[in-house]
Amino acid sequence: MKPTPADAAAITLPDVKRATGAADYIALTKPRLNFLVVATSAAGYYLGGSGNTDLAAMAQAVAGTALVAAGAAVLNQLYERDTDAMMRRTRMRPLPAGRVAPTDARIFGAVLSAAGLVVLAARANWLSAGLALATLVTYLAIYTPMKRRTPLSTIVGAVPGALPALIGWTASHGSIDRSGAALFAIVFCWQLPHFMAIAWLYREDYALAGFPMLPVIDPDGRRAGKQAVYWAFLMVLASLDPRFSGLAGNVYLAVAVVFGAGMFWLALRFRLARNEATARALFYASITYLPLLWIAMIVNKL
Repeated sequence: MKPTPADAAAITLPDVKRATGAADYIALTKPRLNFLVVATSAAGYYLGGSGNTDLAAMAQAVAGTALVAAGAAVLNQLYERDTDAMMRRTRMRPLPAGRVAPTDARIFGAVLSAAGLVVLAARANWLSAGLALATLVTYLAIYTPMKRRTPLSTIVGAVPGALPALIGWTASHGSIDRSGAALFAIVFCWQLPHFMAIAWLYREDYALAGFPMLPVIDPDGRRAGKQAVYWAFLMVLASLDPRFSGLAGNVYLAVAVVFGAGMFWLALRFRLARNEATARALFYASITYLPLLWIAMIVNKL
């Protein structure tokens, strides 16, 4: 019988040994995932500025964003520690494995989040701090509970995932305009093909935990494939806007077209042949695409 969310809620977690190393607390912040958050925020800050970039101010804004993202990751894992214990790829995380106490994680996550908001408010501006707060609320109060109820959670989750670009932009630019919105739109659309590839690769784990991801409720994967193609197409369109809004030039446009076509083709290939190879290719292309796009945009602005 297929596991349900009720099975996840009833699971018994290991006894906690509080004598734990700093490595477990670092792991709670998801440093590899948040490296992309840092890069995205830094790119947004640089692209939003005019003239010479104040590197010290940029570092403070990026640090504030990173702290908020790290705190959100900790609090998300606190909420999901029962379902994490049911999945093979997450069951050895510090909370489900019992190496960090829930109370300690709650304090740690809250302190990181609060520190990030304070840094952004004090060293950047209130708009970027407000966007960071919106990231926290959307991620923890809306997206995280929705994961247990509906596959639409992936679309909602793309909002806090895309906000770091806008946080960086507003920290240097001071306002949201067409170019800042374009950065948000690129990251928002990019996440959906990325999510669909991950959901397919780990569909058995998600089924064990009772998460109704598209490849779980539609095992054939047709809906996931359609979503990957649809959002990859919108991502390509969004990636063209920086050229026409004046944020980047023709060199960037050429790179965006070539890389976007590659991403779209891989999403289409996944749509036509849903298997481990096509999903993995789309996943690896997605984690390469975004940094390269930022680099092209930044180089074209130099």
